[in-house]
Amino acid sequence: MNCLLCERRLQSLPSWQMLIAVEKTSLICDDCSKSFERVDIIEESNLLDRITSIYTYNEAMREYLHQYKFLQDIALAGVFMNELRETINTHHTIIVPIPMHPIKKIERTFAHVEELLKTADLPFDDILVKTDTAVMGEKTREERLSMAPLFQVKPYTTIRDTTYILVDDIYTTGTTLSHAAAALKEAGATRVEAVTLIRAETTKL
Repeated sequence: MNCLLCERRLQSLPSWQMLIAVEKTSLICDDCSKSFERVDIIEESNLLDRITSIYTYNEAMREYLHQYKFLQDIALAGVFMNELRETINTHHTIIVPIPMHPIKKIERTFAHVEELLKTADLPFDDILVKTDTAVMGEKTREERLSMAPLFQVKPYTTIRDTTYILVDDIYTTGTTLSHAAAALKEAGATRVEAVTLIRAETTKL
């Protein structure tokens, strides 16, 4: 098997975690793996009771995201499956992926956050609907603060007395996670956390 990023032959030996199925075989080589920088940032905000970001947005991550999301190389969904499995708590929690707007999903052909979770074998509930096609990175701070709610909880959804964990690929301005958390809390959720694969900036929510 070859590395999905540099296409060199993979030569890694199975670990004990792989043998007992706790960890899956890596899809990239050690050199490519080392090009990503872990930061493991943990914070909280007014709406999010805990926010965890695993990696920083460096050049290697920029190239990965471009190939995965915009060149639609869906096989790359599994590159960080072990890190997501290690980070996202599945004990008495409900995992909620940040959804794409239906129009954006048709353009991209797949829901990239859902694919990350599926490849990591993490169960999730798709209970949010995105109501706006806006790209947060293209808006000023004032424009983001004045935006109408970006998400709605799907009709007939029962909000349970447990922790909801929002999952997104990247944290940039924090607006997306803040709006998603607000939708869940307005619907009755008492605790909402978030996990992002990447942290692009250090701006607090």
